[in-house]
Amino acid sequence: MSDKTRFHFTGICGTAMGAVAAAMQHRGFTVTGSDAGVYPPMSDFLRSRGITLTEGYHEANIPADTDVVIIGNAISRGNPEAEAALDRKLLYQSLPELLKEYFLRGKRNLVVSGTHGKTTTASMLAWLLRQAGRDPGFMIGGLPNNLGCGAHFTDSEFNVLEGDEYDTAFFDKRSKFLHYLPECVVVNNIEFDHADIYNSLDEIKLSFRRLLNIVPRGGRAFINGDDPSCLEVAAGAPCPVTSVGFAASCALRIENTIYEPDRSSFTLGGTAYSLRMTGEFNVRNAAMAAAAAAFAGLDAAEIRAGLESFDGVARRQQLRGEVNGIRVIDDFAHHPTAIRYAVQSLRQRYPGARLWVLFEPRSNTTRRAVFQSELAVALASADCAIVSAIPDLHKIPEHDRLDPLKLAADITAQGGRGWYLTTIDGIVEKVTASAQPGDVIAVLTNGGFGGIHQKLLTALATGPSQDV
Repeated sequence: MSDKTRFHFTGICGTAMGAVAAAMQHRGFTVTGSDAGVYPPMSDFLRSRGITLTEGYHEANIPADTDVVIIGNAISRGNPEAEAALDRKLLYQSLPELLKEYFLRGKRNLVVSGTHGKTTTASMLAWLLRQAGRDPGFMIGGLPNNLGCGAHFTDSEFNVLEGDEYDTAFFDKRSKFLHYLPECVVVNNIEFDHADIYNSLDEIKLSFRRLLNIVPRGGRAFINGDDPSCLEVAAGAPCPVTSVGFAASCALRIENTIYEPDRSSFTLGGTAYSLRMTGEFNVRNAAMAAAAAAFAGLDAAEIRAGLESFDGVARRQQLRGEVNGIRVIDDFAHHPTAIRYAVQSLRQRYPGARLWVLFEPRSNTTRRAVFQSELAVALASADCAIVSAIPDLHKIPEHDRLDPLKLAADITAQGGRGWYLTTIDGIVEKVTASAQPGDVIAVLTNGGFGGIHQKLLTALATGPSQDV
């Protein structure tokens, strides 16, 4: 690979693709790229690095002297540039393959995996290392407030990577995390997700077994000792395994937990820590980050200072504004378990407040019927829940679609108050007419939800207020 100097990135404006493209340019390689949507801030960032960008996908975008085409995860057969790479018999690779060869080989790679909490735990771990002066490289599927960007590569011996079990590319259906050469793996939890590529929980467990199979003998896996699926996957693993959790059977036990409205405190293996985040789920995330940081060589004082100064991740229970005593919160939760934990955390953060959840079923899994019952139970844990129209529902087979009308009815049957409203304006009108001072409105989506956060804040500033 050392003789390859010219790289073209198809799908360059993704967070990880753009960061890696810029890092390759910085290292002296010639980089070009294209994407369906070339717009700020990523377009400005890439152009400021001297990278030539083209909007839209066309065969002619790939320069004649290109050595390697990097094909993004969102690119499928039929894309003109993917077809051109095949027709011209060019060397093509996935982003994880490129990372493996140019950024990860020979380094101490700390990979954070699991169905939930990957982004927050990886952000915590990267911050702990940076705060302690280790200057890690990192690639995280979100925007950590402390770090200022989701991906950054350094000359440090450490890399922190959010390890996604999703497939790598249209030509490589292995999980992305199998390319990351892990010395240390965190497995937060294992549940069924990604119904578009996995048929069962057993298939997901197999991917995690394969991940543990490539951790070296001198490495370590930290697993959730309270999660039966994690324990099952780790049984017989060839690497050292440490269980972390609340159960007495865990090798590294979380104890003495105290939840306050603006922070949580706990001990891990007898050492006391505190963080400015609420909820059991964030305590678990912090415990995993602390365990991995200790493996990397940080002492308790360094870990304690890092956790205390951690500022969270954008779109994870982020307060977007407060109007007339009504708070609007942005959160990424889009799986029944994550929704349940989000509600629990918000109740601890805002004790006594009436909690609204506005849920957009947008992921490939939540648009399907697989979690029809589980979503109802999770959403009913809020006081009021509104389910929006389902984006791109035509892409899901009719027999496999989530039924939002039934979901709203089931929320009410479970003891909550559920509504199905098909338009953003309708949702804003309902909330504006019904919300009261002291209420908390949590917007749960892994997309933009039509800019509903600001629309709510604007409407609440002038709209009526009466009981539901």
